[in-house]
Amino acid sequence: MMWGRVADFLSPFVTVICPDLPGFGRSYIPIDALDSRNSSKRAKASALVEMMEKMGHRQFAVIGHDRGSLTAFRMAMDHPEKIKKLVTVDGIPILEHLERADWRFARDWYHWFFFAQPDKPERAILADPTAWYSTLSPDLMGTAAYDDLLDVIYNRDTVHGMIEDYRAGIRIDHQHDRADRDAGRRVNCPMLCLWSTRDDLEKIYGDPVAIWRNWATEVKGFGIDSGHHVAEENPVALAAAIHAFLM
Repeated sequence: MMWGRVADFLSPFVTVICPDLPGFGRSYIPIDALDSRNSSKRAKASALVEMMEKMGHRQFAVIGHDRGSLTAFRMAMDHPEKIKKLVTVDGIPILEHLERADWRFARDWYHWFFFAQPDKPERAILADPTAWYSTLSPDLMGTAAYDDLLDVIYNRDTVHGMIEDYRAGIRIDHQHDRADRDAGRRVNCPMLCLWSTRDDLEKIYGDPVAIWRNWATEVKGFGIDSGHHVAEENPVALAAAIHAFLM
């Protein structure tokens, strides 16, 4: 639902498919594992590639925002024969997040480490889901999308699935990133890195393009005037950037 307005702009030019990430929204909830491997970005990348193949798309571009950008990156890294172009929005590899974490990360992105803990995050969120997701509103998202959000964030299984995405980052995803870096593997398709200029990714980490150049052979990017929820806050600029890159 968050991509709805962007999809409206792009659909006259390309086929647009907007799946919920496994563990999120109305997608399936991965089976729990001690190392969260079934919620890893590697597992989710494989599931989404399989989905696209079953829909008849053997090669395609992939675009992801925030947590979705982490799975999109893993799709391009693990399935290079499938991914023609990669767009990440407000994201860098998990290993980069963890290795560059400082007091600002601990202050502003503390939820990464809280969500990595067992049980307590789900209990805290389910006590008052709208308080945890208070930055989203009908005015920002539109009534239909907001009603859809409310429906899923009050679902215990979905909240658990979303939290497991964070646990996987701390438990196993960074290991996959490190193995790729140690082996010299890179994203070889053209890549576009975008970020919200009124969010804090650039403030905490510096130039995201410079970071992605450690992971991709052909990357360019720029910031978009928006807060974190760029697909809802500035869909015109985001769609224009994606369209120019894909065309």
